[in-house]
Amino acid sequence: MELPATLPKLVITDIDGVWTDGGMYYDQTGNEWKKFNTADSAGVLFLKLLGIPLAIITGEETQIVQNRAYKLQIKYLYMGVKDKVAVAQNLCKELGIELNDVAFIGDDLNDMQLLQQVGFSAAPMNAPFYVKSIVHHRLERKGGDGAFREFVEFILQQAGALDTALAMYFENTQRLRQ
Repeated sequence: MELPATLPKLVITDIDGVWTDGGMYYDQTGNEWKKFNTADSAGVLFLKLLGIPLAIITGEETQIVQNRAYKLQIKYLYMGVKDKVAVAQNLCKELGIELNDVAFIGDDLNDMQLLQQVGFSAAPMNAPFYVKSIVHHRLERKGGDGAFREFVEFILQQAGALDTALAMYFENTQRLRQ
């Protein structure tokens, strides 16, 4: 399996089954609920500190996902997507990069084509075996259990940038205290 030797120029993530456990919860009035793990927001923060853009590409189209992306100030949000490869290619074109410059985490059938075309791919521990069989890296965490953060930290560590991201975080935190 190829390990990322350099930082990606773009990170793309699916949501359901990656940031959530894949469950869809409904109350008696039809409201939908999703549980996000706040640990994943550290992955978003690390990417921001290092200037690596993040895109969410999901087949779902819910206000819940839009709210989460807004709260974390994620610029690139694509919902209701049927063809994730086409959306990723268009974003790469906009950013002046290639799919080979992208790291993507996904967990299911609609992620498989993109997982196979990016420079580095990963899947959460609870993804189906046929998804895990095509990715570069299999995570130890399940979707909804900090899998996105593990993905980002793994990429940064392999590229020798995790310590830099941590130092930047602590430097910014120290500056805010002064």
